[in-house]
Amino acid sequence: MPTVRHDTQSVSFKIVYCGTPLCGKTTNIQQIHARLDPAGRSDLVSLSTARDRTLFFDFLSVEAAAVPGYRTSFHLYTVPGQITYNATLQLVLRQADGIVFVADSQLDRQRDNLQAFQNLEANLRLNGSSIDRLPVVLQYNKRDLPNAAPVEYLEYLLNNRERRFISFEADARSGRNVLATLNAVSQGVLGQFQQRLYPTPAAEPAAPEREAKMAMSEA
Repeated sequence: MPTVRHDTQSVSFKIVYCGTPLCGKTTNIQQIHARLDPAGRSDLVSLSTARDRTLFFDFLSVEAAAVPGYRTSFHLYTVPGQITYNATLQLVLRQADGIVFVADSQLDRQRDNLQAFQNLEANLRLNGSSIDRLPVVLQYNKRDLPNAAPVEYLEYLLNNRERRFISFEADARSGRNVLATLNAVSQGVLGQFQQRLYPTPAAEPAAPEREAKMAMSEA
C-alpha cells in the first residue's frame, strides 16, 4: 500500500526483490545504486553475513518525478532467500506495492527457483495479499553463464499462468537489464496507483510513468 503524506507532499512505494540465495538480488540493488544519479537516491543499507549472503535485508530509496506535485520515492528491499529466514521474508513483504522475482538461470537451480516462487506466493497470502493483485516482474539472471537454462523453460516454470508477468533476461553483474527491470516494476506500481485515483481509462494520465522512466536513467 503506497504511503501518501499530504502534509509533506510525498508518496512512497515499496518494491521487494525476492528469489533464491545468491540469485543476484543484492547485486541488482548495488548496480542500481552505482548507476543512478546520487542526487536521486539514498545510500545503500546492507545487512549481510560474513559470506555475503543477505541476512536481514538490503534497502535503497530512489526518487523520481512521477506523481505531479508530490515528491515520489521507491523504497527497494531485498530479502534473504534461505528458508531459515522465512519470518524476515514475510515481514518485509508486508505492504509491498510491487515484486521483482530474480531467478537464477543455472540449470541446477530450477528446483530452488520454483520453491522460492511458491514460498513467495504463500507468504503473500499469509499477509492477506496475492501475487495476482500486485505488479510483478521476473528477471532471469545469470544469462551469461554457460549452463543457463533456456528462457522458454524458465517461462514454463515461473510464467505459465493466465496473467503473464513481464520478464527480462539479465546479467546483474554487468548491469544488463537491471534498470529495465526497475523501470518496468516502478511503472507497474505507478499504473496501479493511478487506477485507484482515476478509475476510468479516459481519466488515467500516462505522463507520470514516462517521467519515472526518464528519472531512473543512468547517471
